Amino acid sequence: MALFNQTKSYQALQAHFEQIKDAHMRDMFAQDSDRFNKFSAKACGIELDYSKNRISQETLGLLFDLARETGVEAKRDGMFAGDKINTSEDRAVLHTALRNQSGEPVLVDGQDVMPEVQAVLAKMKQFVAEVHDGSRKGYTGEQFTDVLAIGIGGSFLGPKIMTEALKPYRVDGLKVHFVANVDGAHIHDVLAELNVETTLVLMSSKSFGTQETLKNTQTAKAWFLDNGGTQDDVAKHFMCVSSNVKAATDFGIAEENIFPMWDWVGGRYSLWSAIGLPIALALGFDNFEALLSGAYEMDEHFKTAPLEENLPAILGMLGVWYINFFGAQSHVLLPYDHYLRGFPAYVQQLDMESNGKFATPTGDYLDYATGPVIWGGEGTNGQHAFHQLIHQGKVLIPADFMLPLNSQHEVTNHHAMLASNCFGQTQALMQGKSLDEVKAEFAGKGLTDAEIEQVAPQKVFEGNKPSNTLLFDQITPRTLGNLIALYEHKVFVQGIVWGINSFDQWGVELGKVLGNDVLAKLENTDLPLDNDSSTNALIERFRNR
Repeated sequence: MALFNQTKSYQALQAHFEQIKDAHMRDMFAQDSDRFNKFSAKACGIELDYSKNRISQETLGLLFDLARETGVEAKRDGMFAGDKINTSEDRAVLHTALRNQSGEPVLVDGQDVMPEVQAVLAKMKQFVAEVHDGSRKGYTGEQFTDVLAIGIGGSFLGPKIMTEALKPYRVDGLKVHFVANVDGAHIHDVLAELNVETTLVLMSSKSFGTQETLKNTQTAKAWFLDNGGTQDDVAKHFMCVSSNVKAATDFGIAEENIFPMWDWVGGRYSLWSAIGLPIALALGFDNFEALLSGAYEMDEHFKTAPLEENLPAILGMLGVWYINFFGAQSHVLLPYDHYLRGFPAYVQQLDMESNGKFATPTGDYLDYATGPVIWGGEGTNGQHAFHQLIHQGKVLIPADFMLPLNSQHEVTNHHAMLASNCFGQTQALMQGKSLDEVKAEFAGKGLTDAEIEQVAPQKVFEGNKPSNTLLFDQITPRTLGNLIALYEHKVFVQGIVWGINSFDQWGVELGKVLGNDVLAKLENTDLPLDNDSSTNALIERFRNR
């Protein structure tokens, strides 16, 4: 298949872009009072307002032509069917099977994976129930009060951010702590708060050899043994999610406390698997199941809705529009909800690790941009910081605003104030403020003409800054599942259009390999320094610290 910028649809879009690139959204709204109804869509409890984008009906039609010509629908169907669309690793991509509630089989190499998925869910449910009801105890007979969840990347970000997002649903009597950073200060501070007798340690590493995760788990084990536990007691306090059963049992983890992973689930898509055990422990298994249900609902929408009504397809193609035609290099996520404050970091890994690629599965190098820099922060805090760049900077930064219509904690009129800021920001980004409007304001304040000429340009807002607004009733486990799956599928759509494999992550590997070589030289001063002059000097500084 031709690269996407060699397709007929791309050429048509390029010609259309030249016609529409200078059009202002302020004029679009003035000319069409029905614009919101034409450019909004609903699915799975999420309402998407995408009317504040630099598009027309023709733009959308051409974008969806591009999606179809590049094979989005066919590849989508292949993913759900278990085709090995992760070609560089010869793997299926089936995180969707982890939340499949259709009762239909999902085949990989002719084998239905659903019985195994359901067996792991049943094992998780039993384990969580035993921890919560106190029937599973530590080596002194005490009930567990704390869980130390150790992982990194998707094994850490997903569980941590989702338990934060669903804090109002946490169960009483059990606190989950997360450690990822190999910096010893992190695990030192967490362990200082814990009691050996009442702490359950959950390690997540498919290989049981991820450097940072293994080191932190070894440190936790040493802490356990130094504070009253024995090697025999490890089996009662340590468990893991891993495919390497031998390494886990050699460590001292009981085989019944090992939860499997599958090679058809990438780390950044793994919170739906046993990697999500910290979520189930923190919130209860019923709420974990509701999270799965929400994602399944979005899966069904993505599978069945026409592209023109398909939320992931709409968001994905709008992103292509800004990245590849307007030259946008980043995309900001702005949740107007305190509990969703970590969500931009989750999507950051999901998007940038998936689509930060410059070669196709067939070996062609790209001459166009792919994944954007994803960043963001919560609500009104950002308005007093980085929104300045979005409003008046010279770079175009598309934005996604997110707002629950109902707060988890309604305090006087706080939520109305929050919503007013959210809606006001999208309006300001769209319409801006012209030089004439600024001068008219100053004229009534007694400023001289010279003063107005000097200051007025600094208070101009160009506007025409694109944004989407996503509304939902409230952040619940089901709604959060909807939202995560929405962004998963958006990333998928863009990867297919750009002709890249969104499901490998070779860019992660080189630094890890070289880091292991450097570590050997930091720990063994007899090894020669044969790197580049900069790396050699840095190693020498560390050796002499």
